[in-house]
Amino acid sequence: MISFAGKTAIVTGAGGGLGRCYALELARRGARVVVNDLGGAADGRGTGGAADAVVEEIKAMGGEAIANRASVTDRDGVAAMVQQALDAFGRIDILVNNAGILRDKSFLKMELDDAQAVLDVHLIGAFNCTKAVWAIMAEQGYGRIVMTTSPSGLYGNFGQANYGAAKMGLVGLMNTLKIEGAKRDIRINAISPVAATRMTEGLLPQEQFDKLGPEHIVPGVVYLASDDAPTGVILQAAGGNFSVAAIVESPWVDLGPQSSADDVAAQWERISDLTNARPRHQSK
Repeated sequence: MISFAGKTAIVTGAGGGLGRCYALELARRGARVVVNDLGGAADGRGTGGAADAVVEEIKAMGGEAIANRASVTDRDGVAAMVQQALDAFGRIDILVNNAGILRDKSFLKMELDDAQAVLDVHLIGAFNCTKAVWAIMAEQGYGRIVMTTSPSGLYGNFGQANYGAAKMGLVGLMNTLKIEGAKRDIRINAISPVAATRMTEGLLPQEQFDKLGPEHIVPGVVYLASDDAPTGVILQAAGGNFSVAAIVESPWVDLGPQSSADDVAAQWERISDLTNARPRHQSK
């Protein structure tokens, strides 16, 4: 049985939905949890006491937790959150970068301020939080970090250019940090959830929405935060179904150093043939 006894976890965006479910299960399995949530609306505006309510839930079941309302976009606030965790629990073992907002519009109608806001929370926010715990995890020789990507980033979705760009950016961040963290047993993975939350309400047909409770994503995140977690993996999760997504490449086609655009066009069928495609780390 996976246990987090003696470990400390920070979960961002944990005042509701997926983050709340993660925080509760980590606590149920023995982790001391920092419940971070600004408490705003789905578009990131406003504040509230959502984090406090989740802390009370954890305490009611006999767990240990503290609340934090810092915005992940606020570097000083993130630094204070990390210090709060150290002061309360003495170490930080797990970071789940879950905080997010939505400001969906078609690219033609999207304001750049809305693009910046989404990028700031999802991508820069995860960067801020990860940077703030990285040296701590490196010094103790242990860390587990879970990024939150999305099918919108991996495959695209109409009206979510800002969100999709941020979510794919997190995959790029993960791919580098898995290399840099390997010697210090810092393992970093990404969850790609499809779940019924306030952020997906209205985006999914009601029939699907009713079957995709956020609790069904929890097993994947708990595993990615565990001692035996892999590293550098994108785990897709939806309604109790799990799969691994990967960036793959076709075998190289040698057209020679003098090749022209016409040669590429002539050989495009071979170049784009993914029949024998493999993840990069397996390619020759």
